[in-house]
Amino acid sequence: MPAGPPARYTVSDVMTHTAVAIGENAPYKEIVALLDQWKVSALPVLAGEGRVVGVVSEADLLVKEAFRGTDPRPDEFAGAAKAGAVRAGELMSSPAVTVRADATLAEAARIMARRRVKRLPVVSDIGLLEGVCSRSDLLKVFLREDSEIASEIRRTVLASNALTGLTVTVDEGVATVRGALADRGLAPVIARAVRAVEGVVDVDVDLGARGGAV
Repeated sequence: MPAGPPARYTVSDVMTHTAVAIGENAPYKEIVALLDQWKVSALPVLAGEGRVVGVVSEADLLVKEAFRGTDPRPDEFAGAAKAGAVRAGELMSSPAVTVRADATLAEAARIMARRRVKRLPVVSDIGLLEGVCSRSDLLKVFLREDSEIASEIRRTVLASNALTGLTVTVDEGVATVRGALADRGLAPVIARAVRAVEGVVDVDVDLGARGGAV
């Protein structure tokens, strides 16, 4: 059986710790300028001592353009009221979709997918801004060197005495586990444990093969 869990990467390992944010009174054109300057798609909106109260995204800002030259009815479009907004507090989506720094990368990815957002403000337990985590930040684990990934698999998955006959190679993030093992029913268990290692793209397990060079 696997010797132990792989290293647990969290949002704090990949997030941008210096985050660009705005106050509730930030004007429309300033928000657009900041998005362009920092090449981001959304900005956290802060109140008080840095508590995240919302997020202004490109989608929030584009409502004004969508209704240019028209007089939208409040029931015509869910965000039609934002067409006349000029300050961050009026434009923002609130409450903000956020994540904690100690959340796993998988948890952050699920939040982004479920809520259909590209960036998450990272907040403390009292809602203060600590940084921002983007989709590209979550993908950083796939930049790990193949040798580093293989070393972690050996250390955390294959170190058990029951699995010493197995070897692993990693090429472009694809982990290949080979070797002879009496209980081939362990293949799904081993594959699941290897797949849990950050940076692994795919897994191939052959427990009937002769072990090769590592």
